Amino acid sequence: MKLSHHPETAVKGADVVVTDTFVSIHHQTTDRTNDFLPYFQVNSSLMKKANPSAIFMHCLPAKRGQEVTSEVIDGHQSVIWDEAENRLHAQKALMVALLRV
Repeated sequence: MKLSHHPETAVKGADVVVTDTFVSIHHQTTDRTNDFLPYFQVNSSLMKKANPSAIFMHCLPAKRGQEVTSEVIDGHQSVIWDEAENRLHAQKALMVALLRV
C-alpha cells in the first residue's frame, strides 16, 4: 500500500485503485473543496496509468462527477457492486458471530 499526494504517482502500475467520498453526505462542498476535487478525481485518464488489469474500488455511496467519474464507476475495471455485495455478506456473518445464532 502506498499513500501519495500525487494521484498520477500513486496509481502508476497499481493493481487496485481505491477512493472514497471526499465530503461527507452530511456536509456541503465549499469553494475550497471544489478546488481540489478535480485534482484527485479518479477518471479514465488516471485509470490508464494503472496496470491494464487494475480494478477500481469504492466503498459507496459515490458522488458521480466528484471523486470519481461515471465512466469509471460504470466501466469494466469497476468492481464496486461486487464489493458492496461482499460487504453485505461479511456484515451478516459478523452479526451471526456476535449474536451467536
